[in-house]
Amino acid sequence: MTPEDLRAAVAAGILTEAQAASLTALANDRSGKRAALPAEDEPFEFFRGFSEIFISIGLVILLSGVSALLAVFGGFALLTLVPLATAAIAWWWAGYFTLKRRMTLPSMVLATAFGIGLVIFAFTVLAHAGLDERMVAILGFLLSALGMMAWYRRFRLPFSAFLTGGFLLGATYSITASAANLAGMMGSDGYQALFDLGESPAFATATLLFGIGAFLVGMWFDTRDPHRLGRHAATAFWCHLLAAPALVNTVAVTLLNGGGVGLLAIALLLITVLALVIDRRSFLTAAIAYIAIVIGWVMGEAGGTGWIFILITLGALITGIGTWWVQLRAWVMRVLPDFPGKSRLPPYGSTE
Repeated sequence: MTPEDLRAAVAAGILTEAQAASLTALANDRSGKRAALPAEDEPFEFFRGFSEIFISIGLVILLSGVSALLAVFGGFALLTLVPLATAAIAWWWAGYFTLKRRMTLPSMVLATAFGIGLVIFAFTVLAHAGLDERMVAILGFLLSALGMMAWYRRFRLPFSAFLTGGFLLGATYSITASAANLAGMMGSDGYQALFDLGESPAFATATLLFGIGAFLVGMWFDTRDPHRLGRHAATAFWCHLLAAPALVNTVAVTLLNGGGVGLLAIALLLITVLALVIDRRSFLTAAIAYIAIVIGWVMGEAGGTGWIFILITLGALITGIGTWWVQLRAWVMRVLPDFPGKSRLPPYGSTE
């Protein structure tokens, strides 16, 4: 809004002069922070100072003590309600640490405590309802995901999107899990079998669909905050953190097990372009191990001292991409034709 808009709002009685002044100060503050960020920065905040770490440690100890106290003096009947009581206490305290103090790490600790308490309570209640184990897991994770959505709606904490996605992933795996899947996990090649669309189609397809869903949700948040100033961009970060491993692992493992290292290289190139287009480094981070495999394949040796040269090449490649990320992204965005939503992505430009 322009200063003229604010003055008109004051004249119309929509805003008071104090509110208009506060709004102007907030806008100037946000604009100044964005201008001060380096061009290649991807804003992310885990904690603002050591005081948040100190308070978070205290909250973990305090929540553990309160839960233990309820379990010891509450008897068996209350013991089943201890996780719910812990979740309620976390919700109560978040009103102060999240809404009033705006502390990042303590808010993440409380959200995690709320999620853990909720999922334990849901599993306990459903287990006594005469349902089979698969249905208990599915409903337990879904109810916990709904609880975390309520947490996000109340406290607007971006990290709660990560917990919500984790519970939805648990529900997805509960739907697709089988004895064969679990047996495959115990073997040395269990990881490759689980994420291979050919070896474990139900499990791998569910992982792929979850990754696509998390990616789309992340892009929805990203396009609402292309300059990455507020909580929408931070929420998108956590969604992409879930989407990247699910997508990259499924695609890469399937191609690798199929003997198509060349196809894997092409897929990794496309993943790199995607990461540049949406300006998210999490996808490349998830693909680092597979990039090392491709480098070893290109070099034609993995034994002896070959791994040393693979490390050097991989480190140089990742460092180079990170160093010239802005220039690479500007070039990619200029080369790509216009497509729906391109103008709603983060701004791009080259810097020397």
